[in-house]
Amino acid sequence: MEQCLGQLPTFLSVAQTGSIAKSSEKIFKASSAVARSIRELETAIGYALFDRVPRGMMLNPFGLAVLRRAERIQSVIAQTADEMLRARADVRPSEKSVLLNLLYSGRKLHLLIHIAQMRHLSGAAERMGLTQAGASMALSRIEGALAVPLFHRMMQGMVATDAADKVINAGKRIFAELRHLHSDISAMSGELSGLVVVGALPLGRTFVVPAAIAATLKAHGKLHIRTIEGPYETLAAALRTGEIDMIFGAVRDEAATPGLVVEPLFHDRIGILARAGHPLARRSAIALQDLLHEQWILPRPDAPGRKVVDDSFHELALEPPVPSVECGDLAIVRQLLCGSDLLTAMSPHQMRVEIQAGLIQELPVVMGKTVRRIGLTMRDGAMLSPAGQVLLDNIRHQSAQLAGTTP
Repeated sequence: MEQCLGQLPTFLSVAQTGSIAKSSEKIFKASSAVARSIRELETAIGYALFDRVPRGMMLNPFGLAVLRRAERIQSVIAQTADEMLRARADVRPSEKSVLLNLLYSGRKLHLLIHIAQMRHLSGAAERMGLTQAGASMALSRIEGALAVPLFHRMMQGMVATDAADKVINAGKRIFAELRHLHSDISAMSGELSGLVVVGALPLGRTFVVPAAIAATLKAHGKLHIRTIEGPYETLAAALRTGEIDMIFGAVRDEAATPGLVVEPLFHDRIGILARAGHPLARRSAIALQDLLHEQWILPRPDAPGRKVVDDSFHELALEPPVPSVECGDLAIVRQLLCGSDLLTAMSPHQMRVEIQAGLIQELPVVMGKTVRRIGLTMRDGAMLSPAGQVLLDNIRHQSAQLAGTTP
């Protein structure tokens, strides 16, 4: 779908005017060029987008689907151009035209994104199938046309300037809309396909997200689903730029997540977990204060689970333990628990398979309040693709099932 990007301004003009001739006058292109652009777009999409009628060009249902995404892309591009040019006092009319051409060029946007990610021209050139000299020349032309540097050449590599960050973030949002467009069109043709990207925080990785993916693929076998694991801050940044469609896990307060919306799905609690056969497992009840001198595995200080654990100790007028290990990786935590007498504080649902297999058990510890909200985080104003909506609905369904169970 990315090859469609350069054709969208012409498509929008024809959709607005309802005529190739009128569009030709409006955007100062020959009628033959306008018609050719529409044909190329329809070929790339795989369907006719207009009904050719005596009174002009009328959008059909496929055209309306493209129009919805094209208008969102146009909005991103216009907003980005305004932000970049607003701070400059002496903007020539040609500069805005150059910037708009860049933002409608998928290949140029990809080059900037790859340079920012890899911080080296050689790696970006390889990704793009270019020589390093070719990539360097392309970047120089872009910077020359914009009359602003896009990267600082530093010892640690090429670091994006503020201007480049604006263009790159816009490019990611644009590519996300084009990715969704593929799913939009496939859904209308009767066979859902496309890519959905979900960010999975620790709680979601053990049951809800895998079960939702399995249910989605069972019904729609041609979908492709990608999971991204990482700290919340990394996932939230990718969510804002459209690289991720949704995040599932512990939700943050709305006030601390500008530009994002949260949908709590259920409440989860923290328990104290240890290996099966741990010396403490023989006791029928354990006071939290009796565990102060044990060795602990706890989440990082900035993780919501860590705050819940610390608050639980504070609620009972106890100082939280200093962890021997700070870790949020389930595989590492699982191995440490099974191979030692270390304790951890986490949701029993995160170790549901190991608890059911008899490898790990929850200790009978009386704790303070350890409830936290689990749910979805999405970008405010995002328009999910039909494929994304199916996965979203399955996550909601699996969450509802999990809410009433104990591991």
